[in-house]
Amino acid sequence: MSTELWQWTAAELAAAISTGRISSVEATESAIARMDAVNPAINAVVDTMPDVALAEARSADEALRKHGPHGPLHGVPMTVKVNVDYQGRATTNGVVANKHHRAESDSSTVAALRAGGLPIFGRTNTPAYSMRAFTSNDLHGATLNPHDPAITCGGSSGGAGSAVAAGIGAIAHGNDIGGSVRHPAYCCGVYGLRPTSGLVPQTSLSMPERKIVSQLMAVQGALARSVEDLRLAMQVMSRPDPNDIWQVPAGDIFGPMSHRPCKVAVVAETDESPVDPEVAAAIRQAADMLADAGYEVAEVPAPSFRELVDHWRLILGNEMRGGLGLLMEAHGDWKMKRMLRVQLEGVPVIDTRDGMLDAIAHRSRLVRKWQLFLESWPLVLTAVSWAKPMVDDLDVADDLDIEWFYQVCAPYMGTPTIGLPGLTVPVGTVPGKPMGVQLLATRFGDRRLIAAGAVLERAIGRIVPVDPIAASV
Repeated sequence: MSTELWQWTAAELAAAISTGRISSVEATESAIARMDAVNPAINAVVDTMPDVALAEARSADEALRKHGPHGPLHGVPMTVKVNVDYQGRATTNGVVANKHHRAESDSSTVAALRAGGLPIFGRTNTPAYSMRAFTSNDLHGATLNPHDPAITCGGSSGGAGSAVAAGIGAIAHGNDIGGSVRHPAYCCGVYGLRPTSGLVPQTSLSMPERKIVSQLMAVQGALARSVEDLRLAMQVMSRPDPNDIWQVPAGDIFGPMSHRPCKVAVVAETDESPVDPEVAAAIRQAADMLADAGYEVAEVPAPSFRELVDHWRLILGNEMRGGLGLLMEAHGDWKMKRMLRVQLEGVPVIDTRDGMLDAIAHRSRLVRKWQLFLESWPLVLTAVSWAKPMVDDLDVADDLDIEWFYQVCAPYMGTPTIGLPGLTVPVGTVPGKPMGVQLLATRFGDRRLIAAGAVLERAIGRIVPVDPIAASV
């Protein structure tokens, strides 16, 4: 294990803090030093909080001495995304008009992390309104991928993915309504967990109440360089919050992992999209790893990802036409506005009450179809995206092939439609060239998902932070 604390996993830091080998202050100082060293090159953390974090770390150390740990990650420094409320700080969501939108209370996420004894030392970047798969905005600027500044760090939790990949914290909070945790994890070569909808509360009271489709799809998750860190983060973040109307008890879903191999449907090819050979190779490599660990793997056709992403665009797009999309048009930067037009292009307008209710009701048919499939195949191993991590800002390029874009993005963008948990695992990643695969499970099958992710982690070895590659001038 490295002597540099910023290279440790969150689980390693927590164990050392709990036994007194190191202090929370030492761990937090190391994270801040790493942030100071590499963040200027990648702009992952856009609201730095060193003094606040060190004060919280001192409090965590004192609480540990007096009462013992408050949770499994007590004293471990962490970042949160700038689109959730942190009392007294601006919830900008990457929007210039929100520059002074200060929260009067903590979000569910921040409250849970504070209660668990985790010092928050920074807040990470997101595209305007957190609704692009690429991370830049007119307020905070662009976040670069530490592996290669020419390719996107992903979005919308691109700041979180870039930070974790570069060693700015062992673990980062993110959220996911259309792949915003799993896609940045893929692009940055780290792990990213979208938990089952409802397991983790997600209220930010300073923000307008979300409409029903967004409430059904959005989740709070985490990105890390270790599967165990994700599991422990979910234990902390699933703390009950009566402000959240959808939360269900997590029970032992995020309890200690056990090795119980099951059947795995491998989807390495599809006739719904062109497939990059390197993506297919990574999926089959992961399948071999699971087979070696006792899983029963087979390449079988799964229900349609394209059907999911088309429905995602239909119901979320029409909801946006009457809500968030109006704010985007009024206050979004030009890239956000262009991406909004891309997202809505070709999406039928639903202009009646019954039409929208019928479209939302169709979601039940899609959930049922996938639940029946996952009854026979408890895990699906497939792509995050059928394309390799894309060139940055491809979504606003004049020559963007919109049909191709949604074809290749379907595996990560469509699954929130039905609330499935998903895990990005960086199989195939090497420094400078990120790659990965996605595991999917039935709703509340997160435990099985994490266990399989841990099997793959043991096979691929430790993910170490990368030093950012300088962007060419």
